[in-house]
Amino acid sequence: MAKGQNEEPVGFIVEEARATEFLFASDRKRYPPKFEYLTVNSEELVDGILKPVEVLAQVERITSQSLALRRNLDIEAIYRIKDAGIDDVKTWGIARVLGYLVPSKKGHPPQILLPRRAVTPGNPIYIAPNHLLAKFYEYPQDASVYVGNLISRPQIPVHLRINGFRRHVAILAQTGAGKSYLTGVLIEELMERGATIIIIDPHADYVFLSQKEKGDKHSFSNRVTVFQNPESTGRYSKKDIGRVEPYTVRLADLDFEELCSICGIGSQYTNIRAGLTTALQQLKDRDVVYLTEDIENELHTVANIEGLDKSIKLGALNAVKYIRRLRRLRVFSRSGVPITNIIKPYHASVIDLSGLGNLSTDYIVSRLLKDTFDAVTSGDFPYPVFAVVEEAHTFVPPESRTYSETIIRRIAQEGRKFGVFLLLISQRPGRIHPDSLSQCNSQIVLKITNPRDQTAIEQSSERLSADLINDLPGLNVGEAVCVGDITRTPVMIKVRPRITREGGADIDVVSRLKKARKAAGIDQQLVEEKRQEKKLKGAFSEV
Repeated sequence: MAKGQNEEPVGFIVEEARATEFLFASDRKRYPPKFEYLTVNSEELVDGILKPVEVLAQVERITSQSLALRRNLDIEAIYRIKDAGIDDVKTWGIARVLGYLVPSKKGHPPQILLPRRAVTPGNPIYIAPNHLLAKFYEYPQDASVYVGNLISRPQIPVHLRINGFRRHVAILAQTGAGKSYLTGVLIEELMERGATIIIIDPHADYVFLSQKEKGDKHSFSNRVTVFQNPESTGRYSKKDIGRVEPYTVRLADLDFEELCSICGIGSQYTNIRAGLTTALQQLKDRDVVYLTEDIENELHTVANIEGLDKSIKLGALNAVKYIRRLRRLRVFSRSGVPITNIIKPYHASVIDLSGLGNLSTDYIVSRLLKDTFDAVTSGDFPYPVFAVVEEAHTFVPPESRTYSETIIRRIAQEGRKFGVFLLLISQRPGRIHPDSLSQCNSQIVLKITNPRDQTAIEQSSERLSADLINDLPGLNVGEAVCVGDITRTPVMIKVRPRITREGGADIDVVSRLKKARKAAGIDQQLVEEKRQEKKLKGAFSEV
């Protein structure tokens, strides 16, 4: 019996057993439930010597079966079989092997190795002891984040490796399953470790990160800033949020190619480009910090310059309709916010995009991530940056082009080399570009029932087995499967409570309806009607 196994066995390995999984038969009254952890004794080569090891496994499927109780029997026959005690119920299951622990050098956590040898049929299986599970899912405190506890063992905390975030993380779930809540937990933990975080927040889900649930401050409140574009209507008032600063882009800071790209002026439009170049140069010569209307006016001026090449004059005139496209992006100003105001050591910047149009939102995300990537790759900002992108499917879709697609895909491919790490969050993983999703070597997946989204997750991850995919619809709110570089073995967790206030929770419809009735005076009207009814009660005589 392995160390820590003080209980009676709950079953025995039967039929075929592999190094990755085994079948077991169990007592009908004591069988281990789905997701429970088991141990079984085996032998493995450790340092070239065959040694006894304690293999950890998790129940993936549990089945009860009876050859006597068939569905084509009538109810009277079933009663007779039950009364005779010959119902012949058998319970069996399938367990997925997670690995076994090997001690490491002093001061280092133990290694987890996958068995090379199959466990032996006939071996007893035991409920895994808590101390073994704790070793499987713990890391040094300064190198990990605490996200929750095992679903099947709430007393066992689960930590994720911070170094696992280097190869990007996808957080995927259907609406209402708790993905934004979980992301808030990760942000809290990363902030405690001194992280620099930029949060793309299309629906103001994270604008209350500087507050606790009741509105009071917490330990890193002063290290959270919310940025809003002046054109944003916002989901919450600045009074409710607290510290809010404006985010604008200085139009004059755009280089020529970026300006042409936004306006749709391709390289083949040589005359239009020449006309625009002339107009911009004249504005710069006069030291004008220009806006869209200034460029338009200058293009008309260029079109009327005597002696200027006719093709340039015509090009300037034709450029006007392209420059007007800038007006759809209601983000530009005569002054801009430098990226150094947004990415700072030990600081979280929430970019509140609620109330902005899709084009404006898309461009801001593109600009922010490009400036962040440039600052890190150039060495101007020497610290790692975690880029949290909510609604990732809107910014990097599989087919349509967006402003932000290029930079997100580039960070997905190259960011880990320089220290820019993505957290892509979406309720529609089937609508994220598969290359970007597959670059996320770790996934935290909450409840998902849509078959297309399940398929997208399965195709993007080598770590999620078909059985784990099939388990996703059965997860409760706040429960998740974690796989990839962030954890030694796939693990199912119940997310811990947040410290910070949540901004993206669903509204309480019942309380809102009560407020609506009160505002309309309906409640008082109902009281009056009931009072009148009481007056009218009693006998009525015939007339």
